[in-house]
Amino acid sequence: MSTFDDYLATFDGDPGYLDWAAFGPISPTVRAEVFADADLLGSGRPSSRALIAERVDQAQEFAAELLDIDIDKVTLQPSATHGLMHAFYGLKGTVIASSAEFPSISMTLERAAQASNGELAPRWITPEHTFVTPEAVAEALDDDVTALAVSHVDFRTGYRADLAALRDVLGPDRLLIVDAVQSFGILEEDYSVADVVVGHGYKWLRAARGTGFASFSARARERIAPVLSGFGGVEGGLPFDDLPAPAASARAYQINGADQLSVARLAIGLRDVRDAGVATIEATIRDHVDRIFEIADRHSIPVLTPRDPARRAGIVALAPEAPAALAAALTNAGIVATTRGSSVRVAPHAGTSDETLRMLDEAIGTAVVPGV
Repeated sequence: MSTFDDYLATFDGDPGYLDWAAFGPISPTVRAEVFADADLLGSGRPSSRALIAERVDQAQEFAAELLDIDIDKVTLQPSATHGLMHAFYGLKGTVIASSAEFPSISMTLERAAQASNGELAPRWITPEHTFVTPEAVAEALDDDVTALAVSHVDFRTGYRADLAALRDVLGPDRLLIVDAVQSFGILEEDYSVADVVVGHGYKWLRAARGTGFASFSARARERIAPVLSGFGGVEGGLPFDDLPAPAASARAYQINGADQLSVARLAIGLRDVRDAGVATIEATIRDHVDRIFEIADRHSIPVLTPRDPARRAGIVALAPEAPAALAAALTNAGIVATTRGSSVRVAPHAGTSDETLRMLDEAIGTAVVPGV
């Protein structure tokens, strides 16, 4: 794959799919590579196993390149939640988080606090519209706070947190922990302001589950104890007849060897995004989101997602008066979206077709009667 057009050609599914924030159908390039890798592992030959093992380095290299950090700060994880577990279970002090966060943050932080014997405490905030703004964080700060945990893009509304501004509010002595599942690979961002960044390839990277990763800055490595570190978190290979300390790098936050076929999927998903260009992907998604705003406005459907392009990503949360009726209309029209409570979430990708957006427009039209 060498051009953005090649990347777009890999979106080969039927029209109507607008649920990328929930699940990304596996791309044909990922499928082809993993089938080939499975055949190699089926042979059992050492040379074949060695080839597949190279996928670990590839995935770490691509992730580090997209994060614009050194490779020794990247670890491969079964999921983003696993990366957050390493962060929270090794922390002390008070961690600010929104009570409306995705459970990967809220549940993991709560469980870590319960297991900490009082050394870790969540400080839940309830910011307006669930937007974790610098102002909302500033109101919750005191000397006890050691970290903020935040989703880069809110799964409910699509609000894009201002990471640089949050870093300024926190100052240099607190950790910024970012769940980038809803943004990594589709938004250009300076992730260097964060101390921990976790992601997963099963949504926007189109690499299915088991494809998590995490980065830990030098400051994070100093302040987060590698409580869940296993034999995969040491230097020098398998520690037979020895019990070495965790590695000095981010490798410390690993438990065992990576699932090679999962890592292969992640590597290809990351490679495809890198080759296509994150900036071009972001611009294309922005255009699709603008069109969805236009469709919603034309049908008088309120939208919870911020209008400012700098504060949104690929999620548009519609707030119709009759969400069940709209959800039914979308389903009947062949549109795949997510309905939660009073909102209907639609999420286009770079490869979302004009036909899909036309279907969305027509389906909303069948569900909305002017004046009623």
